[in-house]
Amino acid sequence: MPHSLRNRPASPLVLPQVRTIGLLRPLAWLTLALRDIARAPLLSLAHGLVLALLGAAILSLGYNRFWFVAGTLSGFLIVGPMLATSLYAISRALERGERVGLGLVWQTWASWQRSHAGQAQHQGYWSLVRFGLLLSLAATGWVAISASLIYTLSPVPVDTPMDFVRHVVLAREGALFAIWLALGSFLAAPIFASSVVAMPLLLDRRITVRQAVLTSWAVVLANPVPMALWAALIVVLTLLGLGTLLIGLVVVMPLLGHASWHAYRELVDASAFAPLDAPAP
Repeated sequence: MPHSLRNRPASPLVLPQVRTIGLLRPLAWLTLALRDIARAPLLSLAHGLVLALLGAAILSLGYNRFWFVAGTLSGFLIVGPMLATSLYAISRALERGERVGLGLVWQTWASWQRSHAGQAQHQGYWSLVRFGLLLSLAATGWVAISASLIYTLSPVPVDTPMDFVRHVVLAREGALFAIWLALGSFLAAPIFASSVVAMPLLLDRRITVRQAVLTSWAVVLANPVPMALWAALIVVLTLLGLGTLLIGLVVVMPLLGHASWHAYRELVDASAFAPLDAPAP
């Protein structure tokens, strides 16, 4: 390598601008999401129905295998932002006044197959796939750590969902369940901070995974209290969806997906970056 190239300083990493918001703005995102669902009800609710049916299939296949169910459902919850990609695209199209239909959903999910990972500055829709794989690895890691914790501290084997409820959730001391919840919260916090606006940003702009993740962290650091409220709303609504025998997911999944798009639009100014659907330079 020529000496001049070897000593050339690295280009500074440029990130989109991050805005600060009021405490209760996450509630406004949910209101906007309800409006999007009302404007495209069939497509929006179809996403939730697919997720609910997949969840039901998982439960039916592994009703007596707790770690299979826990691992698969954890993966679904963590890669939820990727599953909601076409919901982001629907909200973007509604925002632009464009037509919304099955063609939009198909184009969103098929576009990564027509992209190529050959450019240095961005990888188009491949960035979405790469980020989804990273989230999947995080889900796998959580299940492995959770299993190790419970097998180590539980006085009896935990092999089925009822074992978990009886010997962990309803245990007299409750210390193991408290530790399990604390560990889950500790591990979920960086995942939330890394993904809160990353997927909508990757869908919308020509940007790298690293830039998207760092922007997501910048959003959380600039708005810690509103983001804590947003995280709490996500947890409560997700538990509501799961606690209604997955039926609530039909509404909760599109609600959170559309709301995440509006969160991104309000929190991040990415106008300096080229749109992802624009012709590549």
